[in-house]
Amino acid sequence: MAGTDRGDLTRTAILALLGTVGPLSRTEIARELDLSPASVTQLTRELMGYGMLEELDLKPSRGGRPAQRLGLVGSAGRALGVKVTADHLVLVDVRLDGEVLGAWECPFDPSSPEALDRLADAVESVVSGTGHGLTARTPASTGDGQVPPLLGIGVGVPGSVEDQAVGTVNAPTLGWQAMPVGERLRRRLKLPVLVENDVNALAAAERLYGRGRTHRDFLVLTIGRGVGAAIVADGRVYRGARGGAGEFGHVPVDPAGPVCGCGARGCLEAYVGSAGLLAAARAKSGGTARLVAGDPVAQEVFAEAGAVLGRAAAGLINVVDPEVVVVLGEGTADWPLWRAGFDPALRAQLYPGRRDISIEVESWDDTSWAQGAAALVLATPFDAAGAAGEQGRLVRARLIGTTP
Repeated sequence: MAGTDRGDLTRTAILALLGTVGPLSRTEIARELDLSPASVTQLTRELMGYGMLEELDLKPSRGGRPAQRLGLVGSAGRALGVKVTADHLVLVDVRLDGEVLGAWECPFDPSSPEALDRLADAVESVVSGTGHGLTARTPASTGDGQVPPLLGIGVGVPGSVEDQAVGTVNAPTLGWQAMPVGERLRRRLKLPVLVENDVNALAAAERLYGRGRTHRDFLVLTIGRGVGAAIVADGRVYRGARGGAGEFGHVPVDPAGPVCGCGARGCLEAYVGSAGLLAAARAKSGGTARLVAGDPVAQEVFAEAGAVLGRAAAGLINVVDPEVVVVLGEGTADWPLWRAGFDPALRAQLYPGRRDISIEVESWDDTSWAQGAAALVLATPFDAAGAAGEQGRLVRARLIGTTP
């Protein structure tokens, strides 16, 4: 793979497109992904060489030569994705084309001395097919009947990870400092393991399978228990110097504001994270917090929080100039309540020429976090010298069958 294309998700975006809409010609792929015909020819040749694409029948033409269609070899590989939260784990088994073969969850205590052993136990139960200690969220499936080879494990965490391939985690919300997640899981499972901030992982999945597939520059904002952001620039997730880019929840709003979970005062998350919303509701209702649609206090709380979020989002948009903003997370279930404050505050603060930017709010399922983690692995076959490092080499070896 070309060393100048490090971290670019374009090859996997081609696979994801074909997995979603079915066989297409090279011309159709170029149009859907806004790529040059020459680039598509080169990239699809590489993918065919890796056994991921195959030429199918000729597509009838209204004139001229019929177009050769390309189809996905769906059995090329699969990955397990794990989302770590403060009280549970979500695990998914995902094929290279994005099809979810199964999803599970189990309770989890990150403060336990055996936390990493319990995490490894959960992954091992999926790998072995026993499902011991897990609750199935969706029935396990083998898709078209073939079980693709397992390429590796992706883990998404609500914190910073300096190096995906090493996987040492600093996550205040989990109580983890320099936690050797990647090292411990690799030693126990004997599989490639990639660890990443959960919002960055979501952005990778959005680039492959979501609305970000047709955009090379976009923002992902997440709202819920916390607040996060991921920046995709020129088709690549921007990680920063130490893997900590996108800590949007810790943009300062008011230095005299409430204490945030990070220890500072007045962070955005302290106002618009779930704990901040409940605190505001209690203050307005005299101690009774009700954040449900139709409740006047809830409407007021969400409108005020939406305005704070909208102003902060406008600042971020003004800085990075994305094509589109995708809003994700469990908090999107209440988006109609957020919108009353968010929309006017956002538009008022945007730089002229950017006020028509599209804000795309996607439907949410908790397994989306884990699918993002799986996308870390599914993108690494095309990352010859990028963030995946040695783990990427191991994933590629498993993909082409040189490792059992």
